[in-house]
Amino acid sequence: MANDRKFIKGRGAASQPLNRFHTQHSVPIDDGWGNLDETIPVLKTQFHIDASKSVVTYNDSPDVPMNRSVNPYRGCEHGCIYCYARPSHAWLDLSPGLDFEQQIFYKPNAATLLQQALAHPSYDCAPLAIGINTDAYQPAEQRLQITRQILKVLHETQHPVGIITKSALVERDLDWLADMATKNLVQIMISITTLDAKLARAMEPRAASPQRRLKTIQRLSEAGIPVGVLLAPVIPVLTDSEIESILEATREQGACFANYILIRLPHEVSPLFREWLQIHRPLQAKHIMQRIQDCHSGKDYDARFGTRMTGRGIFSTLYQKRFKIARDHLGFHKAPQMDKQIFRKPSLHGQMSLF
Repeated sequence: MANDRKFIKGRGAASQPLNRFHTQHSVPIDDGWGNLDETIPVLKTQFHIDASKSVVTYNDSPDVPMNRSVNPYRGCEHGCIYCYARPSHAWLDLSPGLDFEQQIFYKPNAATLLQQALAHPSYDCAPLAIGINTDAYQPAEQRLQITRQILKVLHETQHPVGIITKSALVERDLDWLADMATKNLVQIMISITTLDAKLARAMEPRAASPQRRLKTIQRLSEAGIPVGVLLAPVIPVLTDSEIESILEATREQGACFANYILIRLPHEVSPLFREWLQIHRPLQAKHIMQRIQDCHSGKDYDARFGTRMTGRGIFSTLYQKRFKIARDHLGFHKAPQMDKQIFRKPSLHGQMSLF
């Protein structure tokens, strides 16, 4: 049973812990006046401009299929309690807890910066991912439309793109996405953690419901867009029993490729997730954390390349085998290769290209 005193409606985190760079920490105490029982005020989302000078981020990780990405937003109002990106708010001197889902930074000139990057003489085209750190279709996108502006640049330059999202808002851009799909320029993965709507509401309070995500898969598939499912994260004890059922449900809606990621609890995410368990799953909390540690060499998280996404040990091996058997049985195949040969550099000053 949930602890209503700590539960904050519409938010994943239950507290505002200081980030790991702070040298002093404070904790609330009972002073005899009932201050710990006071009603928690409604937390409104606040938006701030991110004045970054560049927008394309490169990585050399062997664990991800694309070596470059664009993130229109920092922080995410979806509020997923397990989000591995929460610690990134520490670099803004903010809390990876409630700040991460309440203080949202957006990049209004992201499309312009992307256009400049693609136009650079040294730029070598390769598939680019949108929304790898935080969801590019989170609620703010409905109004700000930064992701749509980015897609416009990619559509015009015929640049291949991969998208991962939990949001049905991706359907808004079916016009450009469907056209890009005819040229092998796009693939989309819809992330699903559980089919249990009640559990999803507690873990991912402002993301689309599981059933709505299934509908999004269907609509993308019907539009001819290569769409897959990402079981992310698989949480031992809590959601691992759904591996087969999620794959089956998404395959029925048209998902043609699939992957999964074991829960990752870096830095401040671990105590936040432990706190969430005590509120929402107190009787399972110890078992869940023990099984997670079984998959990460006895720790809450093992950040080493090669194992951080899937873990290691007998239980992680079992998850891998179950996933592979179900995936193969249901006829999922590999994600299609995207075409990078038809990319054309944008013109920044209106002049025509020589080639």
